[in-house]
Amino acid sequence: MREYLDLFWAFIVVGATAFGGGYAVVPVLERELVKKRGWITMDEVLDFYTIAQITPGIIIVNISTFVGCKRKGVLGGICATIGLVIPGISLMLIISLFVKRLAEYPMVQHALAGIRIAVCALILDTTIKLVKGFYKNYKSVIICIAAFALSAIFSLSPVVIILAAGVAGFLLYLPKRKAAGEEKE
Repeated sequence: MREYLDLFWAFIVVGATAFGGGYAVVPVLERELVKKRGWITMDEVLDFYTIAQITPGIIIVNISTFVGCKRKGVLGGICATIGLVIPGISLMLIISLFVKRLAEYPMVQHALAGIRIAVCALILDTTIKLVKGFYKNYKSVIICIAAFALSAIFSLSPVVIILAAGVAGFLLYLPKRKAAGEEKE
């Protein structure tokens, strides 16, 4: 029971401190799950993130479910997911009561501008970590450059780019088969 409560609480903390969604949540996941609790590795965070991008739903919700399931099965996934969404739902309910009145104040507009800048910095930090993590060999660099070009130059759908990168990774990392007639060791 204690581990389920730990999952629930850990993801309440993630849900309360992960602003911006997308890549901006990766540093929070790293801090809470990798460094603080040691539940998963940074490679696992990035793997879960990758899978979460191609599955339906909100990325961080999918990641919380994956982590919870990895730790304690389906019930762990449920505890982690509920913990994650409670802070956001609570905040949305509170803000929805005051949003019309608050949005008019210049102070609130300036605060939101500052928050957008901070989220941009978090995304940049995550991008740097992702680049460091993938730069293991020339094959990774080729896939990265091709994916960037397909996105930036041709504006292809992220789904197409991710599927193409998956196929490219599969083909580039296939173990080479021995030529006919070579002896097996």
